[in-house]
Amino acid sequence: MKALVLGGSGFLGSYVVDALCGEGYQVTALDRQPERFRGKNEKVEFFQADFGNRGELDQILKRGIDFVFHLVSSTIPQTSNDDPIFDVQSNVVETIALLEMCVKYTVKRVVFVSSGGTVYGIPEVLPIPESHQTLPLCSYGVTKLAIEHYLHLFFVLHGLKYSVLRLSNPYGPRQDPRGRQGAVSVFMSRMLKGEEISVWGDGSVVRDYIHASDFASACIAVVQSDAVGVYNVGGGAGTSLNELIHALEYVTGKPARVRYLPGRGFDVPRLYLDCTKIEQDFGWKPKVEFSIGLAKMSDWMSAQIAASLF
Repeated sequence: MKALVLGGSGFLGSYVVDALCGEGYQVTALDRQPERFRGKNEKVEFFQADFGNRGELDQILKRGIDFVFHLVSSTIPQTSNDDPIFDVQSNVVETIALLEMCVKYTVKRVVFVSSGGTVYGIPEVLPIPESHQTLPLCSYGVTKLAIEHYLHLFFVLHGLKYSVLRLSNPYGPRQDPRGRQGAVSVFMSRMLKGEEISVWGDGSVVRDYIHASDFASACIAVVQSDAVGVYNVGGGAGTSLNELIHALEYVTGKPARVRYLPGRGFDVPRLYLDCTKIEQDFGWKPKVEFSIGLAKMSDWMSAQIAASLF
């Protein structure tokens, strides 16, 4: 089986690539740059190109691809409201172009990584099931939801099967703390270097964290199924930012210097996902205990800092 991973050199994409190679897939990866923390994987055919390079995508897909994993986003929740037009053009429009190519070249399934943290808006119940209303508070969530609807439309019109994974907050080795997402990575890096941590609000914001390897196993679970639909993928439990900081102090052995800033309007106060559906349909559940995952990530990040990689 042949799989294309869009965003295959990124943090999550690298885990999906590893999982697919481990299952014997023939893997192609497309990304704007090579992997940051590892050398070239000889098992993977790599194309360096932007997601919006339709000509490159067409050339890859026309050679025969069975499954497409769409992990690309050009925006992040924090800044997506600054330019919603760019958000729609670079994500929604380019994904529609991708889906048209998938129909043209008879791709069997598209696995799309959506956002369990933004598509639901303010929760009415916790944990949040897939049946919860979807009222995003940022353009990032709106575009993710729009792509979900287009996937369903292409299934109805053309029979293109899809799986949507509404992901919570991933963490793990190879998550770059220099990015603008990932509280675990950013906080851990700053603590290890003795730097100050900035927290929006009073630290009571609750989120759901999942190890990247568990997310990759969810991708493997859904890719060859006959099911079409939407699945939450998360750790299934809520952790406040203050609780996260205390956990990081424990695994790093470093005290946290925290500066609390005014809260942001798009930050949902409490959010964690009900992952019952994917467990019932595929037997999937997260395996990496949060404290163990944090400890291993701390070891990895300490080595990167020692090597002056960031």
